[in-house]
Amino acid sequence: MKQVNIHCAKTHLSRILDEVRAGEDVVIAKAGKPYVKLVPVDDDMQRRPGTSAHLKFDMSRFFDPLPEAELDAWQK
Repeated sequence: MKQVNIHCAKTHLSRILDEVRAGEDVVIAKAGKPYVKLVPVDDDMQRRPGTSAHLKFDMSRFFDPLPEAELDAWQK
């Protein structure tokens, strides 16, 4: 695992990010102590609005009137 100090990370950030994307483990240290670990983002994990396959919504009753008991609860 490669460890770099903050100054080096700021100076060579682009190169370090390329190394991380290539699979190298990189830790940024502050005052010689490990501070953060850089890891590549999994492209499959990026969010795309409206594509959550595991969430199912039944919109057929969305505009139906609320039952009286629920209306009363909201109006208190």
